[in-house]
Formats: sequence, structure tokens, C-alpha cells
Amino acid sequence: MTERVLIVDDERNLRESLSEALTQAGYEVLTASNGKEGYSIIQQQELDLLLCDWRMPEMDGAALLNLLREEGRLVDLPALVITAHGTSNNAIDAIQLGAYDFITKPFDLDNVLVTIRRALDHSALQKEVAHLRQRVAEVSPRTGEIIGTSSAMLNVFKEIGRVAKTNSTVLITGESGTGKELVAKAIHQHSDRKVAPFIVVNCAALPESLIEAELFGYEKGAFTGALNRKAGKFESAQGGTIFLDEIGELPLSTQPKLLRVLQEHTFERLGGTQSVESDIRVITATNRNLEEEVSSGSFRSDLYFRLSVVPIHLPPLRDRRSDILPLAEHFLQSFSKEHGLRFTGFTEDAILKLQRYVFPGNVRELEHIIERAVVTAGGRAITSNVLVVEQFEAAEMTNRNELENLLNLPYRESVQAWERLLIDKALKRTNGNKAEAARLLGIHRRLLYEKLGSEVS
Repeated sequence: MTERVLIVDDERNLRESLSEALTQAGYEVLTASNGKEGYSIIQQQELDLLLCDWRMPEMDGAALLNLLREEGRLVDLPALVITAHGTSNNAIDAIQLGAYDFITKPFDLDNVLVTIRRALDHSALQKEVAHLRQRVAEVSPRTGEIIGTSSAMLNVFKEIGRVAKTNSTVLITGESGTGKELVAKAIHQHSDRKVAPFIVVNCAALPESLIEAELFGYEKGAFTGALNRKAGKFESAQGGTIFLDEIGELPLSTQPKLLRVLQEHTFERLGGTQSVESDIRVITATNRNLEEEVSSGSFRSDLYFRLSVVPIHLPPLRDRRSDILPLAEHFLQSFSKEHGLRFTGFTEDAILKLQRYVFPGNVRELEHIIERAVVTAGGRAITSNVLVVEQFEAAEMTNRNELENLLNLPYRESVQAWERLLIDKALKRTNGNKAEAARLLGIHRRLLYEKLGSEVS
């Protein structure tokens, strides 16, 4: 039986080109120019897949998905969202509203066909699985939300969307400075516990002698100086979420008590005998390899398995280089406003310097670099001279490392990054002479200007 696909998009050329491609691929295709028209067709026709634009007149993609979700239609009708605005807001919003996946413009037609096939196969096998409904917004990491448009971060957004409505424990892994607390906060803010407390505990910052009392509280007289009963972090987080950062630093002596909370949902205050009921969600994070810690005996295996029900890995910034410029531009705007300076932009040489730096401190280091540059520039354009990075880390990547890093990127991002590297080397060799650099690269000077212009925009 021929599978039937509905395309909903207000761009006529895109509708027609997609319709032709899908028809040639063996699908029966119906089309609509907006969400309202598409919704009417869905009510009248038996469909196998919906391919809809995100921003449309009369009824946009979000409104259409919301209607279908409320009617329970998305269980049997997988939806793919097409958007030219591939931000974390749209990405997670689409997933949470019930979309199977999303496709960002401009897209590769072969990738679209593969995604459609995967969605249809998944629908045939998983119709009983409820689709996701939660939304996550994207604004500044400095206000607790997330920025990132790379494929690696879009996968993280999807995981946040899938896990937010559950009560599963989540283990967030990644290097220091990648934004693990931001992910934990996003999960909490878009869960059913969002009106309850979100309590953060840095296990590495607490002395071993105090960590149990800090986490679970203590009774009067439990130790010298305990003049009154005090509630711990777990008690303060009642009904909400507790985020245990650097969980790998938790002493072995305290690990059994945390395990009991996860297993039995009760604990006792230090020096007490009365059990306290615990209704909290536990999210943890670490920059360590906990499997190695388990093997070495410094972390309990049963606790590790309890904590890592849903693992989310945050890639380092050097492995998602397409996020560097959007993050830098956001920090530039934010710090310009904070310090009362005129918002400008980055020069070409500054962009190239950011793109080739390895960022051992990840997003946190980028934030500090941009703040220092904003203050130093004093309202003028950010040049490479005011971007101060650690010299021992700032050396250019070797050709081998460059290639290995590029191979970790999706195809389109890899090609774009390789172009940037070639242009950068040509400009260095010609001391910034663009006409000479174009000749060296064997391309027309106008094309070089277009490439540089697209990087700046």
C-alpha cells in the first residue's frame, strides 16, 4: 500500500519541489499552504506522515501540532517539522509538542528522504508510545537557558525534551564548562516539578566531614554546635529537583545513604532515627568517567546504575565548532548591554581566531574571553588583538588534528569549516590581501568576499 504524506508549507516552490521528490520516491503526496488547510485535510484523509513548516500564516506549525497532540493523532501520524530557525527553542519545542524529528533549512533532499523513511518505520513499530509534549525555550546561558544549533546540541535538546516529563534520574556528563547545570535546570523548568525548588549542591565544594549533614540535615545535639534541628538540601528540595554536581566527588561513606534515598525514598537526618519521606527528582553531573571510578572502587556500582538511568552527554565546545560564533555573538550583546557599551560585532580575523581555538575551558572560557574583549574594546569592533586566549592552547591545530576534528562534524559543517581553514591560511600567507588570497586559492575574488561575508553575518 502506498504511504501517504501531507506537506504543509506556505512556500509554494518548496511545496512543489518536495512533492515532486516524494512522488518520485514512491509516496502519495497531498499539500496545503498553511496549518488551517492542513488540519482540515488531516480530519478528512488517512495519512501516514505529516511534513509541516514551523512558521506559517493563519495557523503555524506549533498550533497545528498542538491541536493534533490534544486529539491524540500524533501517536499514529508522525510529524516532521521544517524550520529555517533551527534554535534550541524550536528544536525542543517541536519534539515536546509531539514531532518525531525536525529538519532545518536549507536541507539536503537525500537526508529528508532518509528521515521520512525512518519516521515511517518508527511509527509502524512504536505507535503505542506517547509522543512528547514539553517546551524548552532558548535564550542566554547566563540566565539559565541554552544556546546551540550544532547537530550535537540539537541531540541534547531532544534528550531534554524526552526526559523532562518523567521522574527518571539523569546523569549529565561532560567536561568542565560545557553547561551541565544549565541542562539540569532546563529539565527541571520543563517538568511537572517546575513550581517546586531546584536545589544545587556542588559535592566537590563540601568537606567530607560536613557533606552528610549538608545533604540530609541534622537533629539538635547531633554534634558539637548543633544547637537546633536543621533541614538538609534533600528536605529543602521536597517536591522539586536536587542537582548534585560533581557526583564523582561524593565520599564512599555517604554513597549508601544516597542510594537508600533513590531506592526507598526516605532518609534520616544526622543524629536522628525518624525517617523523612523524600519526594524529589535527582539529577547528577560529573566530568569524571564514573565507570572507571566504579572499576577502581571509589564509586559504588549499584549507585552508578541508579544514577545513570538516563545519561546525557554534553560535547566539548571544540567538537561543536558551529556553536562558537552564535555563543560569542550572544555574549558580546549581553556584556555590551551589561557594561553600558555600544554593541558592535566581530572582525573577520577575530572570527577566524575563535574558530580555530580549542577552548579547553569550553563555553565558560568563551564567556570570559568575550567579556574581557568587550571591556578592552570599549564599544569598538572586537578584533583578534583583544581576544586574549591561553598561548599554550592558542597554537593552530596541526593538519592531522584539523582533519580529525573536521571528520567529527556533520558533512555540511565539515565542508564549511574546511573552507574557513583554507581561507584563513591563504589570508595569513598574503598578509590579509584578499585579492592575492583569492588568486592563491584559485577562486574568483567575489567568491572569497561572499565566503567572508557569510561568516560575518
